[in-house]
Amino acid sequence: MTRARAARRIAAAAAYGGGGIGLLGGATLGVLVAEVHLARRRVGVSDEEPPRADGRYGAAFGRRRGARPVLLAFLGDSTAAGQGVYRPRQTPGALLASGLAAVAERPVDLRNVAQSGAQSDDLDRQVTLLLDEEGLRPDVAVIMIGANDVTHRVPPAASVRCLSDAVARLREAGTEVVVGTCPDLGTIEPVQQPLRWLARRMSRQLAAAQTIAVLDRGGRTVSLGSLLGPEFEANPRELFGPDNYHPSAEGYATAAMAVLPTLSAALGLWPAEEERPDVRRDEGYLPVAKAAAQAAGQGGTEVAPAGPTGGRGPWALLKHRRRRRVAAESEANSDGSDGSGGTGGSAGTAGSESAKPAVGERG
Repeated sequence: MTRARAARRIAAAAAYGGGGIGLLGGATLGVLVAEVHLARRRVGVSDEEPPRADGRYGAAFGRRRGARPVLLAFLGDSTAAGQGVYRPRQTPGALLASGLAAVAERPVDLRNVAQSGAQSDDLDRQVTLLLDEEGLRPDVAVIMIGANDVTHRVPPAASVRCLSDAVARLREAGTEVVVGTCPDLGTIEPVQQPLRWLARRMSRQLAAAQTIAVLDRGGRTVSLGSLLGPEFEANPRELFGPDNYHPSAEGYATAAMAVLPTLSAALGLWPAEEERPDVRRDEGYLPVAKAAAQAAGQGGTEVAPAGPTGGRGPWALLKHRRRRRVAAESEANSDGSDGSGGTGGSAGTAGSESAKPAVGERG
């Protein structure tokens, strides 16, 4: 079965209330899950809480008249929370808030409700936590989810349905949504063959089905691929953290470079000429399922709704955007402190010239 066809089946089951689709035999799946848990024990995943990075970024832009802060929300699992690093400024939320502030030339307020260990069924709680806060309606939300669904044997259709419902609630609240799809678990270093191949297959099938569902709800996706980009597979020592499971600070920075252009485009901050497909970069309009399947196999690939009908139509726009380097120096700062209560000595540098993102070619 092709990846596009499998993704369509999973997405259809999610949309119409079906159960899980048996893409792998029960015995094989049991071996896969057991081996993944064994691999996780070998790498020693940390139980430490990720650093809190909530707060204001690019505060210097707030001195400009009428510069209303952009409200950026983060939802998802340990990757969205920033597990594996120790400083707030190294988390993906902080990196993207700093980069977005520089692109928008406005301050950005970050609110991160992601939970380490979360599966897709936790998204309903996270969205409620966001929307129940008085006066809180995020301008844009980033969701990173899926890895724990694979390792905990969540039926793919159920996983996709939970994500679809979360995106729908955010869109109804007027929030733009960017989803980082399920990462490729086949890149985790202690995972051996044939488990590596099976983990990759399941991860990419779920990622493709997530893309179909997200586009149907009017969101955009960025393929996290081999944990947010092919660089992870090529440089695991540098881009994975101490537990060999979560990204390192350099890994999260690589991820942020891949997601920032899509985040900016969702808010209408990207140059109009870059919104057109560039055939020299293998971009173009494709059937939704085909675009989803292609993106799942290539980290950093964006899939966006094509045309006024959004993802409900048969076509999607596949983009390989030029990555933008984001500053890793800025701490959250509304009063000079970071999100963890410590002093942020470099607070506010997202608004400086040196912190503005530089154009970088896609890896």
